[in-house]
Amino acid sequence: YEWGITYQALLAAARVTGEAKYSDYVKTRFDFICEAAPRFREQEECQDAQMEQILHPRALDDCGTMCTAMMKYLGKEQGAGGKKDDSAPQDAPSCSVPSLQYIIENYFNFVENGQYRLPDRTFARHRPQHNTVWLDDMYMGIPTIAYAGIYFNDPKYFDEAATMYKNFVKRMWVPEKKIYRHGYVEGLAQQPTYHWARANGWALLTTVEILDMLPENHPDREFILNQLREHVAGLCALQSSEGFWHQLLDRTDSYLETSATAIYCYSIAHAIRKGWLEGITYGGVAQLAWHAISTKITDEGKVAGTCVGTGMAFDPAFYYYRPVSAAAAHGYGPVIWAAAEIINLLCEWHPRTNDSGLHYYEQEQTNPAPLFYLTEDGQGEAVK
Repeated sequence: YEWGITYQALLAAARVTGEAKYSDYVKTRFDFICEAAPRFREQEECQDAQMEQILHPRALDDCGTMCTAMMKYLGKEQGAGGKKDDSAPQDAPSCSVPSLQYIIENYFNFVENGQYRLPDRTFARHRPQHNTVWLDDMYMGIPTIAYAGIYFNDPKYFDEAATMYKNFVKRMWVPEKKIYRHGYVEGLAQQPTYHWARANGWALLTTVEILDMLPENHPDREFILNQLREHVAGLCALQSSEGFWHQLLDRTDSYLETSATAIYCYSIAHAIRKGWLEGITYGGVAQLAWHAISTKITDEGKVAGTCVGTGMAFDPAFYYYRPVSAAAAHGYGPVIWAAAEIINLLCEWHPRTNDSGLHYYEQEQTNPAPLFYLTEDGQGEAVK
């Protein structure tokens, strides 16, 4: 799933920068998959672990985000309300479209029919307990189903995605803190409640993705939009002075983590651009997050401070002592996506310091004074 996120981020980077090297990288990888998959499919037993995940996915991690990335890549450009999906490449894919379509359908078949679900069709696992719901699976599967409504031109998938979204919120949302728990065990009266940062990132990213995909008149859209605003309000109350968020969101003695911060940065910036959040209120939050993230990008282009792949536990020490590593692929896609969206945001909004505080303005402010009142023409009036 880390690669599925990275491919989507690279396509966004190609659009905002105009540099084809980002989308060319995605093409090269998808070309290889299209060429290699049929050969491995002909074998009686696949000997390659990565190709086995493509041909015979066994978890949402194997296929959900990759399926979404491939659907977007094929240029199905009509999104919510008939708007273009700006993650799709402008030029036609060079790989064999039928081969990629086969992989998409194979992936999607697992998402729809292979992944274990609860009786109300919510994604679940028998790990670490029977009927455990992982907040991670919100992102690993729901955007895939929502985008299928566009890809297959079938609104039933919009309804399915929205219903499952509400089912996750019902189980995982902690309203008094306005953040999500990481895990939920169906039927357990006393739920484990640890607010892992990256899992909350998956939930937030799911929210902005599904808002991008659902038709404007969908009956559940207002619920999802309100959930976005509530979640962002809860997260902003927990942002550190450095701009990062903590590994366990509400425990300030847990370490500051990069990948979650990048996901929040992208999601908040994107929501401002879409008009779902007010830029005056949240622009500075996104920019502070980006400045924090930029300190973790090394001269070699590595991303430091990312928590490695993480399962689920019912004690805080598990989360406190998960290692961080620049080899953790979970950081790269979110950081690229955040960078692309911050560039987009700065093309539309105009940050300026006023009285030593960073403020976002819809109109560029040209007054050089460090303290000024706003005026109609944007030139401002200096305070003396």
